Amino acid sequence: MLKEKILELKKSGEFVILAHNYQIPEIQEIADFRGDSLELCRISQSIDAKYIVFCGVDFMAETAAILNPDKTVLIPDETSRCPMAGMLPAEKIREARKKYPEAAVVVYVNTLAEAKAEADITCTSANSVKVVNSLEENTILFGPDKNLAWYTQQHTDKRIIPLPEFGHCRVHEFLITKKDILKMKKEHPDALVLIHPECLPEVQKMADYICSTSQMLKRATEGEEFIVGTEKDMCYRLSSEFPEKKFYCIEKAVCTNMKKHTLPKVYSVMKKKDKIVRVDPEIAERARRAIEKMLALK
Repeated sequence: MLKEKILELKKSGEFVILAHNYQIPEIQEIADFRGDSLELCRISQSIDAKYIVFCGVDFMAETAAILNPDKTVLIPDETSRCPMAGMLPAEKIREARKKYPEAAVVVYVNTLAEAKAEADITCTSANSVKVVNSLEENTILFGPDKNLAWYTQQHTDKRIIPLPEFGHCRVHEFLITKKDILKMKKEHPDALVLIHPECLPEVQKMADYICSTSQMLKRATEGEEFIVGTEKDMCYRLSSEFPEKKFYCIEKAVCTNMKKHTLPKVYSVMKKKDKIVRVDPEIAERARRAIEKMLALK
């Protein structure tokens, strides 16, 4: 079987497989580490392997390459891209800096390397509030997710300006609605509601807890039933960690780009050692400073 062939290749010690929480179950099962964007950033720096096989979308693999210039990052499917990351090109940040010269620029890790290179610091959905409140500036250009910007604004006195105004994740914006949550609450009245901060404000307001995927794992210790308002395969991760509990996902909430990685593609990239993630060295150096500033926050 293909799974056994992949595990056999891993015995060489050359490879470590990282998988985001939204990956298909088969990928999660063969991963050495699973996590959200922040967890995978940290893990990528701590592992001792020549090759990092990154099962996630493009910006995640780029981040791993930026943080690990001495390692080779491989991505099983090069077309696994995050549409939201493409909503914030570097030029848009440069234009905004001219308009708001007094502002600090905070970009979500869900951006491409060229955008990170223009930022003062990066953030994730798990630490956006901590990052913003750590800055001296009172005006923050924050992109590209307007819903995460809204969430962060609820927890700071600083002025947050979304960049761009329309930035969003298609899955969280359109496939997880207030109607969906109301229906699930009716079906599972005793379940706690966990909502990702990329969801619309009206959906966030229905949550018992607003949390990143890593925070959802922590909140799962606080109850027995949960409605999970994020990409549907987070329920697989939660169920594998807490098999005695019940997790209800929204079946239509699928990130098709995350699902492009498959076992045949993982096996192929490990055998051929192709599909290498490369970032321009000058851009990588500038982006690294913004990422490491975030990682230095305790």
